[in-house]
Amino acid sequence: MGVDSLRADHMSCYGYQHCTTPHINRFAEGGALFEQTYSPHIPTTSAYASMLTGMDCFSTRAVALRHKGPLRHEVKTLAEILHGAGYNTACVGFEGNPSSRGFDTYLDYRAWGSWAEGRSPKAQNLNNAAIPELDRLINLGDPFFLFLRHMDPHAPYLPPEPYERMFYHGDEFDPHNKSMKLVMDFKPFCDFFASWMPPGITDKDYVIAQYDGAIAYMDACIQTIFTALKARGILDDTIVVINGDHGETLYDHECWFDHHGLYDPTLHVPLIIRYPSKIPAGARASGYNQHKDLAPTILELAEIETEIEFDGVSLIPMINGAVFSYESEFYITECTWMRKHGWRTPEWKLIHALEPDFHFKPMVELYNLIDDPQENDNLAEANPEIVAKLEARMQSWIEKRQRETGMENPMMTQGDWHGHEGIGPFKTSQQAYDTLHIGNPGQAARMQAEARK
Repeated sequence: MGVDSLRADHMSCYGYQHCTTPHINRFAEGGALFEQTYSPHIPTTSAYASMLTGMDCFSTRAVALRHKGPLRHEVKTLAEILHGAGYNTACVGFEGNPSSRGFDTYLDYRAWGSWAEGRSPKAQNLNNAAIPELDRLINLGDPFFLFLRHMDPHAPYLPPEPYERMFYHGDEFDPHNKSMKLVMDFKPFCDFFASWMPPGITDKDYVIAQYDGAIAYMDACIQTIFTALKARGILDDTIVVINGDHGETLYDHECWFDHHGLYDPTLHVPLIIRYPSKIPAGARASGYNQHKDLAPTILELAEIETEIEFDGVSLIPMINGAVFSYESEFYITECTWMRKHGWRTPEWKLIHALEPDFHFKPMVELYNLIDDPQENDNLAEANPEIVAKLEARMQSWIEKRQRETGMENPMMTQGDWHGHEGIGPFKTSQQAYDTLHIGNPGQAARMQAEARK
């Protein structure tokens, strides 16, 4: 199961203060939970490319949300590999993604919503498509690979009752609360926010509670899938994986209620794997790993051999304690609403903008992740020597991967990555701010007019 926009630190099995994932908590107790899994290539397109191929962005060439063209034919997807090994393959809610190549069956479900349409039962919509397909695959009698793309934690956050107030008791329209003013004044996204947030919303904590409620609702619906596997007698014989494609910025760093930025709320994702015959119950792996390690892990658990030289490695040695950690410092990229790259170590985070962004942030950011885990104090100007050291390590790694692949860094070849043809890289933050926009202005205007009445 790939879960879109799921922050690890908002799951109770990862220590969150609210019990958002009671069913996944119990599921995790029967398998292995990875405490330090990172999505190094933001957003969805590049994240799933790495997750489902075992490759990094230099091999997949996927770094942008609006990736042009298919995935490189030289790169094999997990669906293609498993199909070749005799598996029936199906996906739900994943058609159209470059990494969705190779499935035998594609099913879709309604995974969006708006305030005008009412509460959005995304996870139940997924179950309505997934459970019959699961039964069909089981009845065929052959091994199968079923990939489910969950969308509940992805905006719009519109969980059904009673989840919408499970983590909030207050007045979301309190006129004295000004926490949503900056959010609704942010021109690139304000119309999108107005299309799904309650008209007149003033309290940011209500919106965060909707995100948590969406996770809790999804958690309950995911239990239905576990129950179906158990009822058919195959739960313990099935490799079950829960992985986030990336996290989510809620009220963090002024990247409101989305998943752009290279801050840890976006990079740190959950990974839980259950397979009782080969994975000990209750295992917790505290070492570092990345999306590129998932496909080799699944193939080793399934005892499928391939001649593919993955960029990632199997996590089985980490589960068994033979290896404590894999790469503890790594290259990070984002090409969603901003184009940036950087270098993360256990102590430091360097973020280098490749062009000005619409949040008017500095071109270089440096954070001490030990002293400042929330990444609030930019130390770049005060520590130019550390910036230079991290920049050199990042560039050395980039040059190494360019030599190994024979191709330029894909972050440097994106052109009109933002979807506005002919503009090219933004020259100023103001240009980016004035150009980028999502939402429905007409619908937003009607809602705001109704709120004023």
